[in-house]
Formats: sequence, C-alpha cells, structure tokens
Amino acid sequence: MIAIPRPLRLTFYSLLIIAGAVLAAAVAIRQAERQSLVDDAGRASQQLALYANSLHTLIERYRALPAVLALDSEMISALKGPLDPVTQDLLNHKLEKINGAAQSSTLELMDSTGLAVAASNWRLPSSYVGNNYAFRPYFIQTRSQGTGRFYAVGVTTGIPGYFLSSAVLDEHQQFIGAMVVKLEFPELEREWAQGNDLLLVSDARGIVFIANQPGWRYRNLRPLSETDRAELKATRQYDKKQLLPLGTRELQRFDENSHLMRVDGPQGSANYIWESLPLKAEGWTLHLLRKPQVAAEDQRNAGLAAAGLWLTLVFLLLFLTQRWRLARLRQRSREELEQLVQERTRALRTAQDGLVQSAKLAALGQMSAALAHEINQPLTAQRMQLATLRLLLEHGRVDDAYQALTPLDEMLTRMAALTGHLKTFARKSPSGLRERLDLSTVVDQALHLLDARLRDESIGTVLELTRPAWVRGDAIRLEQVLINLLRNALDAMADKPRKRLKICLRADQQLWQLTVSDSGGGIAEEHLGSVFDPFFTTKPVGDGLGLGLAVSYAIVHELGGHLSAGNLDDGAVFTLTLPIALETPDLC
Repeated sequence: MIAIPRPLRLTFYSLLIIAGAVLAAAVAIRQAERQSLVDDAGRASQQLALYANSLHTLIERYRALPAVLALDSEMISALKGPLDPVTQDLLNHKLEKINGAAQSSTLELMDSTGLAVAASNWRLPSSYVGNNYAFRPYFIQTRSQGTGRFYAVGVTTGIPGYFLSSAVLDEHQQFIGAMVVKLEFPELEREWAQGNDLLLVSDARGIVFIANQPGWRYRNLRPLSETDRAELKATRQYDKKQLLPLGTRELQRFDENSHLMRVDGPQGSANYIWESLPLKAEGWTLHLLRKPQVAAEDQRNAGLAAAGLWLTLVFLLLFLTQRWRLARLRQRSREELEQLVQERTRALRTAQDGLVQSAKLAALGQMSAALAHEINQPLTAQRMQLATLRLLLEHGRVDDAYQALTPLDEMLTRMAALTGHLKTFARKSPSGLRERLDLSTVVDQALHLLDARLRDESIGTVLELTRPAWVRGDAIRLEQVLINLLRNALDAMADKPRKRLKICLRADQQLWQLTVSDSGGGIAEEHLGSVFDPFFTTKPVGDGLGLGLAVSYAIVHELGGHLSAGNLDDGAVFTLTLPIALETPDLC
C-alpha cells in the first residue's frame, strides 16, 4: 500500500472543503434567486389587480351612456321618419355637445341598416356621417341582442377604440337603429407608461391592442388560425395593421397565470415575470411584464451564509475529531483543560453579573433624574399649598382649609401616577395602559396646566385641532409628552419679542399628526440630530437635565408612534404621530 505524503493529503482535503463551500454557496444563491422571483411575482400580481381596476373603472363610466341616449325622443323620432338636413344638423350639434360634456371620444347614431346618420365628429374630414358600419360585430350584436361591444381600429379615422352600443327601439319595441359611443385609451396608456412595468391588453384571440410602450401593440401572443384571419378580415377589426407574432418561452411556472418567460420583444430578448389577469366582462386579458429584480446583495448574503454554514460544519467535525484524538492521547490533560474551562466560565459569569448590575444602576439613575425633573415644580406648588393650609388652620378657617386640601390631593395623586408611569417606562412593561382616548382632550389638559405661564408671558396661542382624535395610549403619559414639548417652546421664546405658539392636530392617512411650533428662533442644525439623546440640553447649567425630550421620545415610541424635530422660518417644530384608533371593541 502506497503512503500518500502528508502535504498532498492536506492539499486534497483543503480542495475538498473549498469545493463543498462553493457548491453550498451556488445552491443557496440559486434558491435565493428562485424565492426572489416568487416574491416579485406576488407583488406584480397585486399591482396587476390595481391596473385592471383602473381600466374597468374607465369603461364602466361610459357603459350606460349609449343606453341612456337611445331613450332620447329626438333620436327615436329621427330614425322613425325621413331624416331631413335640418333635423340631421340638430342631431349632429346635440351629439357634439353631449360628447364634449361626457368627455367620450365619439358618439354616433346609426339607422337600422348600419348607416351613420349623425355623429359628434361631423365637422371633421373623418366624420362617421354617411358611412355604413353594418359589418361591425357591435352593430350585429346590437340588432340581435340589444347591446354590443367591440374593440377595433376605426375604418374611417384609423384610430383604435372600444365601441359600446345600445339598440334604439320604437314604441312597439322594434329595432330602428343603434346609439354608439367610442372610447379611446391614450390617457390610460400614458398613465400606465409612468411606471416601470410593461402592460398589455389582449383580445380573445391573443392579439395585443393596448400597450403602454411603443412596438408592443398588434402582436399576437399565439398563432392565428385561418378562421381567425378570415373573421379579422371580414370585421376589419385591426384594419390595415400588420399583426406580428410575439415569441415567448416559459422558463418557470408560478401558478396558472404567473410565469417567468423569455420574450423576444421589440427591444430584443429578455426575461420577464409575466402576470395575466382575465377581464371576463370584456373578454380581454390584462398582462403585466416585469423584469426580474433579483437583489445581488440578497444572493451574496445567501451564498455567504451557506458557505459559512458548510465551513462551520466542516470545522466542527474537524474539531470533534481532533478532540477525540486528543482524548485518547492526553487523558490527563483533559482534566486540566476542563478545569481551565470552568475557571474561564466563572470569570465570564462574574463579568456578566457586573454588567447586569451596571445596567440596573444606569437605568435607576435615569429614572431618578427623570423623576426629579418632572416633580420639581409640583413640589414647589405643594410647599405653597401647605403654607396656605397652615395659615388657614391658624386662623380657625377649617372649611377653607379642607377645600385647600383638594388641589393638594390631586397634585399628590398625579405625582404618584407619574412615578408609576416612569417605573413602567423603565421596565418597558408589556402590560402598559392602552385605552382609547381623545388626543385633542390631552392637548386641552396640557394647556390648562400651563395656562398661568401662557398668560404671564403673553404667549399668542393658535389652536387648529380636529375633534375627536381617537388614539390608543395612556392619557397621563401623553400629557407628560405634551407638557415637555410646550415647556421647551415657552423656554425658547422667553427672550423673543414675538411669542407665538401654534398647535395643529389633523389626520394624515392612518395617523394622527400633532405639531407644536414656536417662534423661538429654531434649533441649531448641528443639534438637530441630538435633541432626543438623554442628558443633552442647550439650556444653562441648572435649568434642565436634558431628559424631557428623551423620555418623551421613548413614551411615543412605546405607544407605536413617532416624535421628530425640525425648523420653520422663525422657530422649531416638533411633530408627534400616532396610529388612528378604530372603533372596534378590545379583544381579551
């Protein structure tokens, strides 16, 4: 048996490990690409439904128009008797006026033979008046069924459009003609062209007749039979338009109407996620083609993760093998190694306990500072209340003293609630209060607490509040946020000649947006990114701890909202957003 040199064995094993890592990365990248395509196809399907709704809405807007005009007595009278030039001129003007008001493309009135006797485009060289359209399917349908619809290129104008028609009946319910409205879709195509997706609409034969990009119209998605070609020639549906095949090849199937296709389009071959949605009311199919947007970063991350997992497993196996060998060769060293591991573990646990204790002390310090910041003014007020109470008792005014206890009791209750909320905030308790409340009432209460200062400092206050503004949260904590914002605004305007405070509350989609703006000169640009940091303040030493905005930011974030700061022309603006609370019962 030939012994393989050790360097060659190491090289072989190294190449085997590298090959396994490359293979794992390649498989993961391919799987990430497939999943990305599936996700992209799902998003494209949702977008396709929105496009279909816009097309359906446009058609439904005009579907009843020919039926309504078919009941017009002047139209019926004109078709019943000989049509003189004066009556025809009146009908032309009438259809022209109605067409302008309805913003449709064209209106025309046809007699029982299919001859257009009046039309809204009578002034144009391409007027329908005097042309016979009995060969059109929509006229044949109207004569036999009462209504008709047909998309075609106009044989007179050369402009494609969707024809909707309704029968005109006499007093004996006999067919005497048809009222027709033509819809064109240039605005819809321009609107669709604003996006990056390619949108196509095909008829029952698979012929594309609407496209939001040039070169894709009048392409047939499947081969046309001889019967199809004969009917197209007879109806002149796509009159004088050359129908070209669109080469497609399915690469991957997601579901019945969702595929990854290789398409030979006007700009060359490319892969598209192809989503289709049948429009049953019209007999059409709406298609959305989107180029796959596989994120290179996601593929790279998947490949790196797979390669890392493979290498981890390999090295784990090598590690276990090496340990097994060392266990046989160094039994005594094993105990020493285990003892060393135990010592290191104890050291890590000791360090971990120290870190936990440090975190607790830091949190306790933040709560204590915040508590001191919030109850400083109430304590001053309580001292004054107690002095007043002592004077009343010294003068024997017991009833007055009893009444003076009420605001003191309310203040103590509020301070107890505040400390309770600060404890809840510090623990980030999941059982925090989430009652349904009116945010505008919270604003009223905050202003009420600051009413004396507003009057003393002659603050001009502007309120624009939407009532009610239902949110879910804790009224006391939200009131704390509002008071912090209002105090900061008042402090900023303390030395300003113009003092204007504006509070606006309005709905923005699914959110309530509350803004507090002042005329205090604004926040320096270099400080905007730090205003919500704990202990950050621009006030003189002793005037603040820099915790008000930090605590407010955390409270709003915990309630599912957002608090941001910015500048206006003459001052700062703080914006608070909270989700709108729907009127649904709480679920236990």
